[in-house]
Amino acid sequence: MMMQNKYMYDISIIVPIYNEEENINRLYNALHDVLSKMDNTYEIIFVDDGSKDQTYIKLNDLFQKVDDLKIVKFRKNFGQTPAMTAGIDMSNGRIIITMDADMQNDPKDIPKLVENMKEGYDIVSGWRKNRKDKMIMRKIPSKIANRLISKITGVQLHDYGCTLKAYKADVLKQVNLYGELHRFIPAVANLVGVKIKEVTVNHHAREFGKSKYGISRTFKVILDLILVNYLLKYMHKPIHFFGKIGFISFMISLISAVVTLYMKFYNHFDITGNPFFMISILFVIAGFQSILTGVLAEMISRVYFEGQNKNIYNVEEILDKEERQ
Repeated sequence: MMMQNKYMYDISIIVPIYNEEENINRLYNALHDVLSKMDNTYEIIFVDDGSKDQTYIKLNDLFQKVDDLKIVKFRKNFGQTPAMTAGIDMSNGRIIITMDADMQNDPKDIPKLVENMKEGYDIVSGWRKNRKDKMIMRKIPSKIANRLISKITGVQLHDYGCTLKAYKADVLKQVNLYGELHRFIPAVANLVGVKIKEVTVNHHAREFGKSKYGISRTFKVILDLILVNYLLKYMHKPIHFFGKIGFISFMISLISAVVTLYMKFYNHFDITGNPFFMISILFVIAGFQSILTGVLAEMISRVYFEGQNKNIYNVEEILDKEERQ
């Protein structure tokens, strides 16, 4: 496999970590065992997302013993999306592979992802077909969410929530992540046109530590899905979104005005005491506000988030042996 000059490695493995002290050494050993047998150059990037247990101590100890590990430490817990973003920003691999630190993703699936990338795909997404999680709390909500996300985004995947995915770096580094958008990367990347393939991967039950996911996360996913839907359909034409709302408001106002006049001339109902008159005025105002909001959104979209050039994380320390050389 030929590597482009602008990349130092064939593969970058990015692992966001939060309170996984029991899994650090097990995860690295499993990764090293798989990667060292592949005919690819690689780097492993562990991003400590402000862990409160002994995770960073374990990472530091491990860093002193190995040569293929880079560690990024956050000052506090920012979340999985910022942690993944930091890893992406600091990666130097032509292919970027993301995975969880809880040992539920299987490093042995990495060669499968890489082989499928050779077929010309921009994203190869893992599908935990035989998922080892609780049925009510995890499996059922996940199936519902995946069907909803696929329908709204138009990108059909069985398992958006699977972190184990492979990306072409050229594609992934163009995707700007905010909120909890890491799970929607295939849909957001589809804005620039990508080839996506889904492959079945192994999934193991968690042995150590506690899951960071719960039913409360569903509300965040719903809000981010609304954002993704807006980005996919209206990012380059926000006036169309707000214009529709304005048009609907004007139509409601017009209907209310007609009803008001009908009641005035045929039923002799006083306009000032007619609720339809107030509704008509309210929706005229709402219609104008929506149109003006759309115009403002069009102007804001010209600068968007990237124009601010701000990170969504704050790094306290980076351990990288290559920078010492």
